[in-house]
Amino acid sequence: MPAGTINSVLARDTDREPTPVAAFEMRETPVTRRDFRRFLSTHPDWLPGRTPAVFASSGYLQHGVDDADVPVTEVSWFAAQAYCESEGGRLPTWHEWEYAAAADATRTDARGDPVWLARILGWYARPASQPLPTVGGEANVYGVRDLHGLVWEWVDDFNALLVNNDSRSSGDPDKLKFCGAGAIDLQDRQNYAVLMRVALLSSVSAADSTGSLGFRCVREVKP
Repeated sequence: MPAGTINSVLARDTDREPTPVAAFEMRETPVTRRDFRRFLSTHPDWLPGRTPAVFASSGYLQHGVDDADVPVTEVSWFAAQAYCESEGGRLPTWHEWEYAAAADATRTDARGDPVWLARILGWYARPASQPLPTVGGEANVYGVRDLHGLVWEWVDDFNALLVNNDSRSSGDPDKLKFCGAGAIDLQDRQNYAVLMRVALLSSVSAADSTGSLGFRCVREVKP
């Protein structure tokens, strides 16, 4: 992924300048069950039943993993980060993920195309109970696949995406600031699909796992 800038949906009225993004390497597809099974074979501390509850909730890998080439889900943020570290990488930041996900097959930023946005939003409207397809969808202009259309994805700074950080505190009486309603202060409010992703990531904790939340890894580009 070459260096560039992104007009992030997270930009506030007082922060309209594009956000710079340094060059980085990104996995072509999300991590699959096959990949994660191989990781568990060499890192047994992350097997279900061995992982401390503080690092993985009760839903962690509750359906197990197999050798299928579908995105691995039911993985906590801690487990996803541990996997990426085993490859010499890390989870992407939100801006890195958003930068890569803004591209289509021919453009580095297709977010102004209502047809493209509608196609992505159609996936988010599908029930999450449907079986996951295999990885390997159409590549975007950078050669990255499946950023849209398969699963939600963990990012490194998922817990910093809220508009108001105080809204995560237990004493905050304004519950509407938590999760989806917090998006009303964001820019580019027409990009509903990405705002939905912000809402989901803002509503989970690092130990949580769901059947529709996966991840991919990135690496720094050395000079």
